[in-house]
Amino acid sequence: MKITAFNELHKQAGGKMVEFAGFEMPIEYSGIKDEHMTVREKVGVFDVSHMGEFWVKGPKAFQLVQKVTTNDVSKLELGQAQYSCFPNGKGGIVDDLLVYYYEPEKYLLVVNASNIEKDWNWVVSQNDVGAVLENASDAMSQLAIQGPLATKVLQKLTDVNLSAIKYYTFVTDRFGGIDNVIISATGYTGSGGFELYFANEHVGKMWNAIFEAGKEEGIKPIGLGARDTLRLEMGFCLYGNDIDDTTSPIEAGLGWITKFNNGNFIDKDLLLMQKQEGVSRQLRGFEMIDRGIPRHGYELCEVSGNPIGVVTSGTMSPVLNKGIGMGYITKEYSAFGTEIYVKIREKLVKAEVVKLPFINPL
Repeated sequence: MKITAFNELHKQAGGKMVEFAGFEMPIEYSGIKDEHMTVREKVGVFDVSHMGEFWVKGPKAFQLVQKVTTNDVSKLELGQAQYSCFPNGKGGIVDDLLVYYYEPEKYLLVVNASNIEKDWNWVVSQNDVGAVLENASDAMSQLAIQGPLATKVLQKLTDVNLSAIKYYTFVTDRFGGIDNVIISATGYTGSGGFELYFANEHVGKMWNAIFEAGKEEGIKPIGLGARDTLRLEMGFCLYGNDIDDTTSPIEAGLGWITKFNNGNFIDKDLLLMQKQEGVSRQLRGFEMIDRGIPRHGYELCEVSGNPIGVVTSGTMSPVLNKGIGMGYITKEYSAFGTEIYVKIREKLVKAEVVKLPFINPL
C-alpha cells in the first residue's frame, strides 16, 4: 500500500486506517457523524494527498487540455479552475478532474487517486500535439480545510486576503511560513473552505500550524467516511460509484461541464447526439420516505417490483437524518417527485426522486 506524507500524523491523531485507492488512509477519527457535523458547523481538515497532479506545459498545453476534457478551457482566466471530465472515446468517462489555469502555457490537472496511472497513460496517449507533461503526484501533498470557520482559521496563517478567493479560483503565495503554496477554493463538501497544495517536505509544519490556528474553533481531522457523506449530501459524483467508463456525462447530469463550442474534444459528436436525442437513463437523487438506508448496488424498482435502476451511492444523511442516495433510473421514472422503491433485503422500501443537492448548507 502507498502512504501519503501525513500517514504517521493520522495514526498519532487516532485515525482508523483502511486501504483506499491503493493508499493507507484514515476512514474516521472521532466517528463519521461527529466529523460530518464538524465540517457542516465548524471546520475540519482532510488529507487529500492521495489525489493525482499532472502539469501540462508549453505552447501546446491549451490544445491538449481542450482536446481531452469536455469543459471549455478557453473560458478560463489565469487563477481560475474548472470541473471537467476526460471522455474515453466510447461515450464513457475516464475520470472527473479539476483543471487549474496556473500560468500562460501551464495547466494543473488534479485527478482521482484510484485513477492516477490510468489517467496519466490516457493523457500521454492523446498527446499528439507535443505538450510537455509532468506527473507530480508523488511530490505534492494536499490538505482540504472545509467548513464555515475555515476562512477565519486559515486567515491567521497568511497575508493573502482569503475572502477574495472566490469559488473555483486560486492563488499561489506564502502560507504558514511556506512559500509557493497553491491556495484554492474548489471544495467538495458544500460547506466552503480551501485546498492547499505544497511540497511533501512541509507536511509536519503545515499540519501543526493549521491545527494550532484552529484550536479555538474546534478544528478536527476528518476521514474519508465523512468526506463521502458530505459530498453525497451535495449530490457530487464519486468516480467508481456514480460515474465510470460505462456512464456518459450526459446520463450523469454533467451536461453543464460538456461544452459543445469547445473545439473538437474527444466524443464530442456522440455526446452532442445524446444531448439532442436524449438518453434512456439518468443519474438522479432520491430521499427515502420509508425508513431504510440505500447502499451502492441495491436495485431500484417501480411499485410492482420491476427493476428500473440501481443505487450508485447511498447513506444516512447526518443533516436530514434520513436515507439519501443517487442512482441511474430509466427515463420514465426519473421525473422529480416520482415515487420509486429501493430493494433492501428483498423488501421494497419507498423513496422519492428529488432535485440535487439534498441540502443547501451555505
